[in-house]
Amino acid sequence: MFENLSRRLQTTLDRLRGRGRITEAELKDVLRDLRRALLEADVNYQVAKDFVKRVEAKALGKRILESLTPAEQILAVVHEEMVELLGGRLVEPRLLSEGNVWFLVGLQGTGKTTAAAKLALFYKKKGRRPLLVAADTQRPAAQDQLEILAAQVGVPVLRVEQGEPPQSVRDRLDARLQNDYRDLVIVDTAGRLQIDAALMEELAALVEALSPTEKLLVVDAMMGQEALAVSQAFDEKIGVTGLLLTKLDGDARGGAALSARHVTGKPIYFAGISEKIDGLEPFYPDRLAGRILGMGDLATLAEKVREAEIKGPAKAPDKFDLTDLLEQMRQIQKMGSLGELIKMIPGASRFLPSNLQVDEKAIKRVEAIILSMTPEERRNPKILNASRRRRIARGSGTTVQEINRLIKTFEETKALVKRLGKKGGRRSLLGGRPW
Repeated sequence: MFENLSRRLQTTLDRLRGRGRITEAELKDVLRDLRRALLEADVNYQVAKDFVKRVEAKALGKRILESLTPAEQILAVVHEEMVELLGGRLVEPRLLSEGNVWFLVGLQGTGKTTAAAKLALFYKKKGRRPLLVAADTQRPAAQDQLEILAAQVGVPVLRVEQGEPPQSVRDRLDARLQNDYRDLVIVDTAGRLQIDAALMEELAALVEALSPTEKLLVVDAMMGQEALAVSQAFDEKIGVTGLLLTKLDGDARGGAALSARHVTGKPIYFAGISEKIDGLEPFYPDRLAGRILGMGDLATLAEKVREAEIKGPAKAPDKFDLTDLLEQMRQIQKMGSLGELIKMIPGASRFLPSNLQVDEKAIKRVEAIILSMTPEERRNPKILNASRRRRIARGSGTTVQEINRLIKTFEETKALVKRLGKKGGRRSLLGGRPW
């Protein structure tokens, strides 16, 4: 989402690189471009103005202009202020040993139903026993959608009937929990197309009946500043405790996401980073700030490696074959989008084209090619004559040219790794095991 903003900020700060000292006038020019980049990304005007003012005050106060590395120090100040803008530190919702009832509220189309299932999966992996409550009786098929998603994550659903009184919902929920112990109840409420007084009264009545311990406002990061304006109405009516940002993987300008914490005064608990059911992660302000400024996010990358239980190849380079390549590819795919993983490497965005698109389908085609080979062909690709390659192309739905490219790349990579191995026990980037 922040690619354009990230490149603008990095380009602006790069103007200072290699300079021993800069003048106050030059700093003001850079800060003017910085403010313009934020505004073009749809960051709230007052937020952008205050942000730049704080950066300027710190840069002048620390006598950065007279230092020998002004660019690096100003980048550090910008990073520090951006972390504060996003909330400063990780804030997690209050989670009791039992009796947790969380409401998801917000405008229609923000992704509340999907977010409810993602939350259930996230906490199920942590050993919790979630129950989803389908309380959206306004949107057609909303409850069916939640049940489908719940089945994917293996979590039960309690449906609220059309027009059912809030006290009836409370009574049925209590009865359900007596027979089936659950320590986290996540309620998917009806979305509002706008701040509708009658619907808000219904929501307030349900909140009063169920006494939620957390009330999460789901904000679509692609909707712009109007998405944040509604938070005040929800907060006044039911008392929002935190935010859940969705669609951070979208291609919008992303200003709402950067402004959310400051404008609403509420902590951001979670961020939706993909459409996949496991595409939800806690919101770390320092990590997002690092990504935006091109400083990478090695902490999240390391977590993904651990979660996917990535292991390096056990074979020596001369024994490494296409079966091993397939296994390595599958391990990497567990970590998520390859394009997003590349962006987590510090400095990578500085050298990548702005329109970089990793073709995830191409990876699937490589997998299909390898699976269409016999075990012997995978062990020894040199036996792949013309007829074998035509057979593999038919079986994988690809072309002989694609097979040729794969084999050539594989052999070149294998030779390179073998040469590196002879220079001192190089280690696998994935598993850290010496080859």
